[in-house]
Amino acid sequence: MTSNGRRSFLRQAATLAGAFSVNSLFQQAHGAEWQAAQARVAGVHPDVAAQEEDYWSVIQRSYSVNPSLINLNNGGVSPAPMVVQQAVERYNELSNEGPSYYMWRILDQGREPLRERLARLAGVQPGEIAINRNSTEALNTIIYGLPLERGDEVIGTKQDYPNMIQAYRQRAARDGIVYKQISFDFPIEDDALIVKAYEEAITPRTKLLHVTHMINWVGQTMPVRKIADMAHARGIEVIADGAHSFGLMDFKIPDLGCDYFGTSLHKFLSAPIGTGMMYVKSDKIEKIWPLTCNGTPQSADIRKFETLGTRSFPLEQGIGEAINFHEGIGGKRKEERIRYLKNYWASRAQQISKVKLHTSLNASYSCAICGVSIDGMTPSELENALFNQYKIHTVGIVWENISCVRVTPHVYTTIPDLDKLVRAIGEISAKA
Repeated sequence: MTSNGRRSFLRQAATLAGAFSVNSLFQQAHGAEWQAAQARVAGVHPDVAAQEEDYWSVIQRSYSVNPSLINLNNGGVSPAPMVVQQAVERYNELSNEGPSYYMWRILDQGREPLRERLARLAGVQPGEIAINRNSTEALNTIIYGLPLERGDEVIGTKQDYPNMIQAYRQRAARDGIVYKQISFDFPIEDDALIVKAYEEAITPRTKLLHVTHMINWVGQTMPVRKIADMAHARGIEVIADGAHSFGLMDFKIPDLGCDYFGTSLHKFLSAPIGTGMMYVKSDKIEKIWPLTCNGTPQSADIRKFETLGTRSFPLEQGIGEAINFHEGIGGKRKEERIRYLKNYWASRAQQISKVKLHTSLNASYSCAICGVSIDGMTPSELENALFNQYKIHTVGIVWENISCVRVTPHVYTTIPDLDKLVRAIGEISAKA
């Protein structure tokens, strides 16, 4: 990197410029083309814009996905667009010119403006946002940090993410808390039924409800706000797992009414792989113990949760360009496009003999993720057939009462990709 290029890049790193601002890498790479594309959908309702293929082709070209592989497991990890990859590479190159100087004295100074941008995106105060590596780190920090005592109860579900379930089980083994699980048979299109299940499990010892905003196995959207309102009326706190909802659903964290929230930014926000975010309501920060050491562990400063030692500054700072990319599309437009893609293939697949969907197609109860199965085939058999015969990457799910293949498109997914998926399901079903 030349000295002039280095100075220019450092200015960009310091400002973490917003979408379409002159200093952002996003603007340099996509500004003119995206602005022209947005003119095509200006004033168009998001659910109509979701079907404007000329517009979305511009977005699709911004990714470097392998054309010989149809990746429909974005519910696991989403690829970063090229501009985010380039930002990480440039931050990494800069770091290695003098790590202890450029990392600690330059890039580390970018965390505060990044915190502010994430807070705006989440609709909360910067002092309520901690930047970390993924949902597991964020939520485990809260689960292990809560001052729960022997006999205190936590209520979750059997369909929650395993790393959270195991964290509660470890606290039960270590500290004597009581971890209770309710169970659901998805899909469910009845908020009252879900809220009632949590409510009926509550006892006088219940201190916390754990709610997964979007069930990772099948994409069921849970009524977090209604659950939180019910819980708060009883003096019970709520932690929300937003691993699959943040950067996908167009919402702000206060809309959920939860006290704690954790997410992985490398899913639908398409931030660098290994980036995450934690939210703790301001009046609750002081009581949560940090997962790693800190000199003032019971302070009310959210930064006490970021004492991680040497971390990947290039990945962390690359989040800024992912936000630029996300905002360049628009949150609601992005949500409606991905939901349209899911419904496009799923509504066709469900017409095929022996095919069963495990996810609602109602917009109130799902968005990107959909589970599918074929009578007479295990999830592993269907997953392998899709990949070996058609080079379509999905993931087989066998967890508690769920048995299906999870299919998850993203904004770079094309209609021909999904046509191939539907054709493949039909041909596999005919042979099953």
